[in-house]
Amino acid sequence: MSEPHNDSDPRVNPPFIADERAMLDNWLDWHRQTLAVKCQGLSDEQLRERSAPPSTLSLLGLVRHMAYVEHMWFRVILQGQEYSSPIKADHEPDGDFLHADTASVEEAFALWRSEIEHARQVSAGLELDAVGKRQRHGQDCSHRWVLVHMIEEYARHNGHADLLRERIDGVTGE
Repeated sequence: MSEPHNDSDPRVNPPFIADERAMLDNWLDWHRQTLAVKCQGLSDEQLRERSAPPSTLSLLGLVRHMAYVEHMWFRVILQGQEYSSPIKADHEPDGDFLHADTASVEEAFALWRSEIEHARQVSAGLELDAVGKRQRHGQDCSHRWVLVHMIEEYARHNGHADLLRERIDGVTGE
């Protein structure tokens, strides 16, 4: 495994050569760490700051959304648990973003970290070809598909986080 970028950026670069499992796990962790880096050093108010009307996008909203996404894919789809995330109700599809203005920053980050740790445990116990216990949109999903999707989901939202962070305080970077 590689070393962190520098002292202020704790991300560990994924290896250039690894087996499929190590590559997927390392890229997913790198993207998880990237969202954390984009949020570090900001006040609660800055984390809640919206991008531009009419968008409800904020860094805190992204953290809440990714806690929800981790919950859905690893707990609900792969493990077959009932949906029970405190982030949003079924009848409120954008609750993760809409309620960021009043959500506790500390609770949102704690939940996100907790869901990541749970996801790592679930993932460690599954083969890549394992099929989730619940379907998504009427389709079975393999563990491999979930990992690739999670990398894509974080990568897309980390692009949003780049723009949000630059708008807040001018900080840029990968």
